[in-house]
Amino acid sequence: MKSKERGGFGGRSDGLPRIAFLGNYPPRLCGIATFTHDLCEAVACAAPDSDCFVGALNDRTEGYAYPPRVHFELLEKDLNYYRRAADFLNFNNADVLSVQHEFGIYGGPAGSHLLTLLKEARMPVVTTLHTVLSKPNAAQYQVMGELIERSDRLVVMARKGAEILCETYGVAETKIDVIPHGIPDLGFIESGFFKGQFGVDGCKVLLTFGLISPGKGIEYVIEALPEIVRQHPKVVYLVLGATHPQLLAREGERYRLGLERLAEDLQVREHVIFYNRFFSAEDLKQFIGATDIYLTPYLNEAQITSGTLAYVFGAGKVVVSTPYWHAQELLADEHGVLVPFHNPGAISTAVCSLLDDAPRMEKIRSDAYAVGRGMIWPVVAQRYLETFQQARADRRATPRAAFAGWTLGGRSYQLPPLRLEHLLRMSDGTGIFQHAIFNVPDFHHGYCTDDNARAFILCNLLEELGDPLPAETLDGLTTRYLAFLAAAFNKDSGRFRNFMSHSRQWLEEVGSQDSHGRALWAVGTGVGRSHNTGHRKLATQLFEHGLAAAASFSAPRAWSFTLLGIHEYLRRFPTEPKALAMRETLTARLVNLWHDCATDAWPWFEPSVTYDNARLCQALILSGQWQGHSEALAIGLKSLRWLASIQKTQAGHFRPIGSDGFYHRDGARADFDQQPLEAQAMVAACLEAFRVTQNPTWSRKARRAFEWFLGRNDLGLPLYDSSSGACCDGLHPDRVNENQGAESSLAFHLALADMTFAEHLITPPPLPS
Repeated sequence: MKSKERGGFGGRSDGLPRIAFLGNYPPRLCGIATFTHDLCEAVACAAPDSDCFVGALNDRTEGYAYPPRVHFELLEKDLNYYRRAADFLNFNNADVLSVQHEFGIYGGPAGSHLLTLLKEARMPVVTTLHTVLSKPNAAQYQVMGELIERSDRLVVMARKGAEILCETYGVAETKIDVIPHGIPDLGFIESGFFKGQFGVDGCKVLLTFGLISPGKGIEYVIEALPEIVRQHPKVVYLVLGATHPQLLAREGERYRLGLERLAEDLQVREHVIFYNRFFSAEDLKQFIGATDIYLTPYLNEAQITSGTLAYVFGAGKVVVSTPYWHAQELLADEHGVLVPFHNPGAISTAVCSLLDDAPRMEKIRSDAYAVGRGMIWPVVAQRYLETFQQARADRRATPRAAFAGWTLGGRSYQLPPLRLEHLLRMSDGTGIFQHAIFNVPDFHHGYCTDDNARAFILCNLLEELGDPLPAETLDGLTTRYLAFLAAAFNKDSGRFRNFMSHSRQWLEEVGSQDSHGRALWAVGTGVGRSHNTGHRKLATQLFEHGLAAAASFSAPRAWSFTLLGIHEYLRRFPTEPKALAMRETLTARLVNLWHDCATDAWPWFEPSVTYDNARLCQALILSGQWQGHSEALAIGLKSLRWLASIQKTQAGHFRPIGSDGFYHRDGARADFDQQPLEAQAMVAACLEAFRVTQNPTWSRKARRAFEWFLGRNDLGLPLYDSSSGACCDGLHPDRVNENQGAESSLAFHLALADMTFAEHLITPPPLPS
């Protein structure tokens, strides 16, 4: 039998197209899971010859008891699952991938793990954006830019979403499809038909449903109830839904209990019924059927999509809502009633006005139901099928360019897996030990601020990357290292101490300038990146109390570490005047140092190249980029280019300046002892240069420095122990230093974290002005 020409999904007969869906999926309880399920099933019904299957995101290691529709699973915080998912999709010849995107459901900074999958997936990608931020932070803007680049088509559920994509992210209108949120096809039935089963016969039923959290604004409806009940005594307010799982884990039932107490205090408790569970689709149909007025008193205008609003509106129910973006569009032309945010009085007035005007309610109902016929799942599924076909046509017309970032053998550069056993072994209830004898902590040398600062930075980066360690383990380590830094700070002198004995006795009243700068870098990182409120507040105090001392420093590396900490701090407080002033001061000092020393033959800041050298370059690249200080940026790049050139062998591998003599102008350079700290600094600085310039030469230099840890070095021997996550202390002319101290092991893991960030934040667009 002859095969027919390839046509649309519904009419193909020359082979089954395979349509993959990626997102949360039932029995996981959340709105995205419900949407992914409903969309997949609707498309499968609309295109019965298609093979529709799902990749489900897991937020717990044990996963869920998924139905056969789910063909593969991803642990959201583990980057390796995303690579394997791309392999699965490629090997199974998926024709198109439909991605459900919400920042919070994917691992990595701002959900950036998803980008690893999309960079390696070969099929056209259609991304449905459940959130479109008009004011993203830097990480969200980076991720969204790459997501847009890696998607063949974008779907939004409201015109406002398309407008934001065009204005904020520069997306061409032709790449965007506005497809409404799908809804079930319910009959237009009077509410009285359903009320008996809930014991509310003869009552006027108000309803709010969905996962319960403070952003829902339910308290404002309860505050409106006394006046509503005064005018309409037979009103009952149903609040359906379980407490949001993340809120429940963080705060328990505090919000729900507060709502119940509020109802009691206002003497309307008998008019409010809470149903604390997740409802099936069939259950929801019954409750919606019994509803007279649906209330969405949400508090955030920037909500671009509400599945519950679409569901109830399309069922022909009267809606009273605050004017978040989706509600503004859906309820326009008197298809519902909008009330101001945070305004119980307006809610009571709107509800009573509607209950007093039955003809008006009936008209709103019928108009909404008519509009809703264009939102039912069969119609929406057909729209998606058209979009899938368009994505395939777009891909054929404009094949995607080969990925130009971290590649090795045609796929993403493979980084070693994260292993933290040695760092756990090196840590106790006080902090992390400085030194090790082989792989055993050396108690004789105790602890230092330098290493606990590095460890605290690492923990914050791992949290942002979605480290697979149990949350309580990572939180415990982070707390321990921050507590050490807090104890190190001497309020009387305004300085951090550095060395502490194993018996917890400080060995000095004032630490080195470098250790103070590293401590500021660490607590600045806590301010800018930590998701733990207590950690963030303590880090803020330490940073702000310790910053002034940096003005008196004379050590260039201390200036550089402080600048790196200021950069992190300004992620959270971008207009703080003291931090901005100190950044200006220290940047000027580094620039002046350069002018006083650098020549064409020796383009460096000092007469010697010593330790942690690339941090000087990195500090100027960062400060020059963010201050608009073009000279600082140019010096940072020029000095780093020279540093990279003198640390590359003729064989092409990285050879850091040795600590056994360093490198003095007009003198011979020391090739040994090579320190992990130098490789780590070079990785970080080169990646920063790559982010600024987008020149892939810098990514190659960063990779070369990183591979020094793995054995691409003068001795051809690895320093990293992949079985425990330890790193040896250095490279001698004839051997590896087998001791595995904190500085060395942390240097490797910080470099690995930097490389991991770079892997899925490859081509960030410029920040919004």
